[in-house]
Amino acid sequence: MKAWTVPDPIDHPRLTDKEVPAGKPVVQLKASALNHRDVWITKGLYPGIIAGATMGADGAGIYGDREVIIFPSVEWGGSQKAQHDNFRVLGVPDDGTFADFIAIDEAYIFDKPAHLSMVEAAALPLAGLTAYRALFSRGGASAGEKVLITGVGGGVALFAMQFAIHVGCEVYLTSSSEEKVQKAIALGAKGGYLYNDKDWARHLVQDVGGVDIIVDGACGSGFNDLTKAASPGGRIVFYGATRGNIADFNARAVFWKQLSILGSTMGSPDDFRKMLHFISQHEIVPHIDRIFRFGDLPLALAYMDAGHQFGKIVLDHG
Repeated sequence: MKAWTVPDPIDHPRLTDKEVPAGKPVVQLKASALNHRDVWITKGLYPGIIAGATMGADGAGIYGDREVIIFPSVEWGGSQKAQHDNFRVLGVPDDGTFADFIAIDEAYIFDKPAHLSMVEAAALPLAGLTAYRALFSRGGASAGEKVLITGVGGGVALFAMQFAIHVGCEVYLTSSSEEKVQKAIALGAKGGYLYNDKDWARHLVQDVGGVDIIVDGACGSGFNDLTKAASPGGRIVFYGATRGNIADFNARAVFWKQLSILGSTMGSPDDFRKMLHFISQHEIVPHIDRIFRFGDLPLALAYMDAGHQFGKIVLDHG
């Protein structure tokens, strides 16, 4: 089979011939999707990189007579509170989805939502799972609440926006691009702010009086703006730190406003099952920015690294 693997020394992935996996159930992959971790792997900036491993966490395909989707949380463990010490994301160090086939335990194989194509389904697993756990399992979002999603344009943020809208929340967002703000508003968001405007949080509070839940993947120097944007008693859930650790953390704002700060990573099998049910119930379709051919993974990675996408980047295995 053909597979995109990590070379040694670490650089752009290499399309190689590998044996079809044996010893576990085998899924024939029809589509896969990129995540930012794939870019970081090619730059040597991700832990646990193993040369020769097949990349990719997201995938959909055929297993027997079933159309299926792959659960990307490897060895989550038995607790709903947090992952086990052995937890990792599918695709480096384990062989992932940028291949013709994947061998994986049957516990990681779920039926694909019937209303989604293979390409649409492949866009769902990692980002959809992360968004669902952050918004609902950790954040406890419910109808009527005001929700702020930061960095809209990326997959997790867009899924969180879609989920919050469908459950009846009033959704606001931040982005570095006015074009992305307007696209999000066209999809149902109530308003948006440019996070490179140093006064965006003050403007949000003036406009809507603050928000009940914030879902963030950046942290870094902008985190204190989130404490300004949060209403008293609000919850801030963060699932990543693309802008680094929090500098000059404003502890007073947290205790005085009685805010809850919650961490979230990926999700459990139960989260994944509930997310797939939610997707099917509301017939939610992932936003796909661009589809590349399977053989064009290096072009897809360069496109993601440029940061212009609004939605998921998908590989059609053809």
